[in-house]
Amino acid sequence: MSEIAREAGALIMGHFRRRVSIEYKGDADLVTIADRQSEDLIRERIRNRWPSHDILGEEKGLVDTGSEYRWYVDPLDGTTNFAHGFPVFCVSMALEHRGERIAGVVYDPTRDELFAAEKGSGALLNGEPMRVSLIHDLAECLVATGFPSRKRHKNPNIYFYHQLTLRTHGVRRAGSAALDLCYVASGRLDAFWEFNLNPWDTAAGVLIVQESGGRVTDFSGGKFNIDSRETLATNGAVHQILMREFQEIFAGRGLEAIADPRAYKREVSGSAKP
Repeated sequence: MSEIAREAGALIMGHFRRRVSIEYKGDADLVTIADRQSEDLIRERIRNRWPSHDILGEEKGLVDTGSEYRWYVDPLDGTTNFAHGFPVFCVSMALEHRGERIAGVVYDPTRDELFAAEKGSGALLNGEPMRVSLIHDLAECLVATGFPSRKRHKNPNIYFYHQLTLRTHGVRRAGSAALDLCYVASGRLDAFWEFNLNPWDTAAGVLIVQESGGRVTDFSGGKFNIDSRETLATNGAVHQILMREFQEIFAGRGLEAIADPRAYKREVSGSAKP
């Protein structure tokens, strides 16, 4: 898996340096030749080595023959970043056996970082063991989230972003859910949450977090499933705290008001007078 991910990453970087053209699939979702060629390469390598395995990929959907093995492939997670020349994107691959994910890799070709995990065997970053952070105080946490490519106005995450910005050391929005999950696993982030992710976004990263000692559930603490529409991944130590915060936000309790830009402008304009 690592070999295939690295090969796909090299292909992507070749296109990244040339700044390939952008296409749209739907109203706002981007796709490039790099996405398509990366998935073609990964599918071909899997078929050559494991011809009986099923594959679910972002660009070409599911090839389902009823196999006990299924691959989840995101050939380029972070396409919007990639298309704009922002170097935060990756290749994500996970393998499932009889409904249980047993291995996953996420490769960041811009930093040559390979995150990998095997069920029951821990997680590695470039071959070295990694663990989640030990921070217990939410105020000291650096956390991350993401927003949908389209219909952002219908997604409630801006309220979560606002509240958790006030209650943590900071919130990051880098644009690659797979890498965000790996950063939780490696201790660079203490938590990550997002709404409505797809199976290929989370399959590898969730396993890597779990094998690094972290915890992944839905927002109410329920078991994470591959088709979950809520993803909360933490170092474990702040999981309950974040779930309580989410319950309060969903209930509309304790919400801090968002500053009115008109009031700010009036204040600034008034202070600028001689």
